[in-house]
Amino acid sequence: MTQPMRIDAHHHVWDLSVRDQDWITGEDLAPLRRSFALADLEPEARAAGVGATVLVQTVTVAEETPELLALAAGSGLVAGVVGWTDLTAPDVAGTLAALRGLPGGDRLVGIRHQVQGEADPRWLLRPDVLRGLEAVAAAGLTYDLIVLPHQLPAAVRAAAMVPGLTFVLDHAGKPPVATGRTQPWADGLRALAALPNTVCKLSGLVTEADPRTWTVEDLRPYADTVIDAFGPERLMFGSDWPVCRLAASYADVVDTARRLTAGLGQDGQQAVFSATARRVYGLSTTS
Repeated sequence: MTQPMRIDAHHHVWDLSVRDQDWITGEDLAPLRRSFALADLEPEARAAGVGATVLVQTVTVAEETPELLALAAGSGLVAGVVGWTDLTAPDVAGTLAALRGLPGGDRLVGIRHQVQGEADPRWLLRPDVLRGLEAVAAAGLTYDLIVLPHQLPAAVRAAAMVPGLTFVLDHAGKPPVATGRTQPWADGLRALAALPNTVCKLSGLVTEADPRTWTVEDLRPYADTVIDAFGPERLMFGSDWPVCRLAASYADVVDTARRLTAGLGQDGQQAVFSATARRVYGLSTTS
């Protein structure tokens, strides 16, 4: 039987000759201080059975999203783009419409903001942010949540207040894998999963673990919690390439996700590795 095409629902690219990635600081992140292009990713993705991807923003700079859309337009791999716009701006709807009119604008599937970097743990509940989220919903897009565990309560409240918007939790809410603890992350995750308009990415776990000594069993309690809370129909695989390279190769990340979801059976794994991303992001894939 032919292996179904996999979808990688979360990866990045950046070109340091275009702009700095100011989040890449310190010795631990030093291996990421170089440019990463689709041409670097594609052979690794294809070798792992990935035929389509979702390209996700990295910086809160308006110019980045048009660049990502243009990359997607010229790519046979990128099926969707999660971009950035200022949710607090007065005309979010107009900005989203303009982005859709650009080359590759038909690949815009969602919006994301680096909430994890906001000092206010209730940033998502600001009235201007909520208005922006309503505009994202009205545009038929999704919203990727990049939050830390202590920000999950605000994410739960925001998702409840904007029920028409699908919230996609990146990196399973960044659980503290390296510490071995699951609380209060697990309670926050389950509260989010209790809302019907939420989805989760099985991504980023290897870099929340000890990057040098992690094992699949170190990740399993966290993956099991995510699987139990969301179920395969609301769970999607993401590599978080090239950030994952701090702890694992692309092939290892795919294999780890496969092993962590083996108990779901063929149909469940098909949901995690393809069907959920296709449905949630509205991806049109032909490869």
